[in-house]
Amino acid sequence: MKPIGPLMWEHGLIEKMLQVVVKEAGEMEKTRRVEPAFIDTAVDFIHVYTDRTHHGPEEAILFRELVKKKLTPEHARIMDELIEEHIYARKTVGKIVAAKERYVPGNQEAVLEVVALLKELASFYPRHIAKEEKPFFHECQRYFSDAELYQMLREFWDFDRKMIHEKYERLVESFIGGKVFQAGRAL
Repeated sequence: MKPIGPLMWEHGLIEKMLQVVVKEAGEMEKTRRVEPAFIDTAVDFIHVYTDRTHHGPEEAILFRELVKKKLTPEHARIMDELIEEHIYARKTVGKIVAAKERYVPGNQEAVLEVVALLKELASFYPRHIAKEEKPFFHECQRYFSDAELYQMLREFWDFDRKMIHEKYERLVESFIGGKVFQAGRAL
């Protein structure tokens, strides 16, 4: 297996989650109600799985190694675009959280904002994934020897193995740092 194998497999799960996001956004639009628990779950998925577990190794390992190579101008441009798109996705998720937080105390206008942002994110990711898979991931493997590809794959697995520990270390630190829980939610 090459390093792009896990990345492409992860794309499949991300795309399935996006289908759920589109369905839920449609329900929210119809009922004019945001489901905060769904938003929290979707945001957790995007933060932990899509951004940290998936984008993390891309940026910290694959892109780190690619910048050491003499990339074609086209590949350098695509890699820069992908990094910018990761930033865009993070900002969009932040906007979703902010709109949900405005909705929770009763701001009904936030419903349409949440819906629009969910649909925007669900529309964005398939294009982003296609850009990674079609012209970029496969072609960029040619910059590496088999030994380099194997080493990156090992780093990917190490990265994944540490993920769950990092998440729950942060959780415990939030408790120690004085965060309070009320009605099952961190404040």
